[in-house]
Amino acid sequence: MPPETSTDTIVPGSLEPDTTTGSTTGSRADFRTLEAGLDALQTSPLVEKGPWRRFADGVLPPVVLVLALIAAWQFYIVIARPRPDLTPGPLDVLTSITDLWSTGHLQTAVVTSLSRGGIGFLIAVAIGTPLGLLLAEWRLLRRALGPLLSGLQVLPSVAWVPAAILWFGLSDATVYFVVLMGAVPSIANGLVAGVDQIPPQLRRVGTVLGANRVEMATLVVLPAAMPGYLAGLKQGWAFSWRSLMAAEIIAVGGSIGFGLGSMLQQSRELADLPGVLATILVILFVGILVELVLFAPAERRLLRRRGLYLTAGR
Repeated sequence: MPPETSTDTIVPGSLEPDTTTGSTTGSRADFRTLEAGLDALQTSPLVEKGPWRRFADGVLPPVVLVLALIAAWQFYIVIARPRPDLTPGPLDVLTSITDLWSTGHLQTAVVTSLSRGGIGFLIAVAIGTPLGLLLAEWRLLRRALGPLLSGLQVLPSVAWVPAAILWFGLSDATVYFVVLMGAVPSIANGLVAGVDQIPPQLRRVGTVLGANRVEMATLVVLPAAMPGYLAGLKQGWAFSWRSLMAAEIIAVGGSIGFGLGSMLQQSRELADLPGVLATILVILFVGILVELVLFAPAERRLLRRRGLYLTAGR
């Protein structure tokens, strides 16, 4: 006589069957731990580094490289003796930065551009994330909208500036529109790429745990797609910053505040090459600082959780 088949269901997170319910329903904690999979088995043991070792590994190499580039720059100025108005030296650029700081223009420009870039990037994340999930989960929409989104991603953001000025005038709306058109496609496409790399077993386990469509998207798919999503966010910020500079350089006047792009354009109009180079260096420094402070630590934590961050090799 064949053995009886039990109809009891197993409550996720417990070893005992649940005889009080007739369906399998997972807790939010079950869905959150689902993304880990076998990553814990691959995780390398963490080796704590002292302050000097962290400084030597993370801070010292780029500092040494920058100092070497400045030394080579100054060496060229001393040996070649080019025209100062065409090839200023490091001291000339440093003097220009000091002058901009003493007048307060540099602080105003940095705060204005960073606030615009940050707000525009957050709006782009709020738009690009659900759009990316829709494209990843709805195949018909992806086939229809995907090529257009990829085309917008490769379209230079500066091309939107003239149209944005005609639509919104010389206002902050013009700047934010250009930033969104540059960042949203990158964020959405990054999330789609991350979803495409999810092992199909995770979706099956999420279904077994009783995830509905919203829970599947937010508690299973999105956490599992974090590597690709984070890459899309990094690229989205890069496009946001580049689009912002393009908009600030072209859209000058009206109610648009004084940003780094405006300061760059002002130095060009005055034929102040040290000021131009000083502004370019500040723009570069701000972009690198955001990468080191926000995205690099998030990427390290994510890779460490996934067992992909080799402490000995990085």
